[in-house]
Amino acid sequence: FAACSGSPGGPTMNNKVDEGVALQPQRDPVESADILAREPLSNTAQVKHILIGWAETNGDHEPRAAKRTKKDAEDQVRAILEQIKNGANFEQLMKQYSEDPGSAASGVAYTVSPDAQLVIEFKQLGLRLRLGEVGVVQSEFGFHIMKRVE
Repeated sequence: FAACSGSPGGPTMNNKVDEGVALQPQRDPVESADILAREPLSNTAQVKHILIGWAETNGDHEPRAAKRTKKDAEDQVRAILEQIKNGANFEQLMKQYSEDPGSAASGVAYTVSPDAQLVIEFKQLGLRLRLGEVGVVQSEFGFHIMKRVE
């Protein structure tokens, strides 16, 4: 084990150590922990995404995000996922809800690869999605509802 603060080999405040159980990072309940636990499926993927931020997220906020709490953002993500599950058009939802100024207006897909200039969380989920699959990950910018399109 690598050196860490606290008592050597003991549990920390944030996690318990049970024999035979791998520690996973703490995930938000709306994140796609099942997809994030997979090995990457490819070295490149094309994904479209809907960004939902809240007041404490990084970046320049549009008014919707600045007025939102994290709980409000989680509720918004759940509502959008429900629409997707019920057959709503992903590109229309991007235009309506996404707070990513570039892709919201254009509907453009991002190319995800290990060396892409994207936040690590975005890359981690993007490379694990199956074609047509939708997942959610949190970054410093907010929640990314992502769909692999290629």
